[in-house]
Amino acid sequence: MKALLYIPLLYIVLAAQAAGLPPGVMVMDGRPAPALVLENIDGEPWDISKQRGHWLFVHFWATWCGPCRREMPTIQKLAETLQDDRLEIVMVNTAETEDEVFSFLGIVAPDLIPLMDTDGLVTEIWQPRGLPATFLVDPEGKIRYLALGGQDWNTPPYRDFLRRIIAH
Repeated sequence: MKALLYIPLLYIVLAAQAAGLPPGVMVMDGRPAPALVLENIDGEPWDISKQRGHWLFVHFWATWCGPCRREMPTIQKLAETLQDDRLEIVMVNTAETEDEVFSFLGIVAPDLIPLMDTDGLVTEIWQPRGLPATFLVDPEGKIRYLALGGQDWNTPPYRDFLRRIIAH
């Protein structure tokens, strides 16, 4: 009976591999991305509805999250390596203070400027199913891919995947 429970998971993993997706990345249904209007840590406003025309790497994270802490340097390196105006990296910190975020990023990923979801309401709307979670939103504002859990974003499978999707 337990073996039957693993069949849907196995199907998802095999379908992702067949589609050329890196581990942990799954295809989504293309629904419109929910509202996301926040200020960054510098107090500057950011609105997803004004970001059409390029891919968005919308990453939900927190400093207390172990996988987030391990993943963050790989996103920093990805941002340095994959400097492309067709992909914008959007970091959404979930329900923490500016001091907590500033202290952490200053050491681990000093070039990333996070959006501050201090009350956690945007995270609730997006429903990431845990942290970290990365939504890849296409230039029309539709969610095309989701990566759950910490990934090593600065390795060839992930960089190549991102290059491939933003090229189309």
